[in-house]
Amino acid sequence: DDVRSIDWRATARRSEVVVRTWRPERDRRVLIVLDTSRTSAARIGDLPRIDASIEAALLLSALASRAGDRVDLIAFDRRVRAQVAGASGPRLLPALADALAPVEPALVETDWPGVVAAVQQRMSQRALVVLLTALEPASVGQGLLPVVAPLAKDHVVVLASVADPEVAHLRTGRATSAEVYDAAAAERTELERAAITNRLRQRGVEVVDALPDDL
Repeated sequence: DDVRSIDWRATARRSEVVVRTWRPERDRRVLIVLDTSRTSAARIGDLPRIDASIEAALLLSALASRAGDRVDLIAFDRRVRAQVAGASGPRLLPALADALAPVEPALVETDWPGVVAAVQQRMSQRALVVLLTALEPASVGQGLLPVVAPLAKDHVVVLASVADPEVAHLRTGRATSAEVYDAAAAERTELERAAITNRLRQRGVEVVDALPDDL
């Protein structure tokens, strides 16, 4: 055992070495918020963004449940489209699959104040809140950014976004004038995403921006 783990006071009382041990915290709360607004309809490769977000939600739920945590989920744009609460163990993934199977993107903007209110209504104790949405500068800057600080104060908030591999490909094009213009546009998009990521982190939000298979 590490000498730093010795409880010296308890050792002195018992006249034998007492070592503190730790175990991973269990029974934590995890709330996954799946954004079903217009940004979830964008094509990432051959599939809409919402498909990759659903896969990420299911995988995270399986991992958290295996670790002994309690997982809830809501699908939201301007209202709740689906929700799962109270399911655990072997009942969790079937409940999530059933709830998410009929969910489709809605061509509306996300009501981010409504999302924050829905989270606060469901989570009375500190939780991990994962927002599966698009890291779109306009949508995040005008909608989420002004209301996320109180949420990040009460909970651990992660914004998880599916990145588009086509943008990375466009940034490398230099063969023709059209490719150069596309590369400049793609580079500007990445700079804007980096800027909104920094602003989110300043407000206490962790950002994960990854390709579909990596998310």
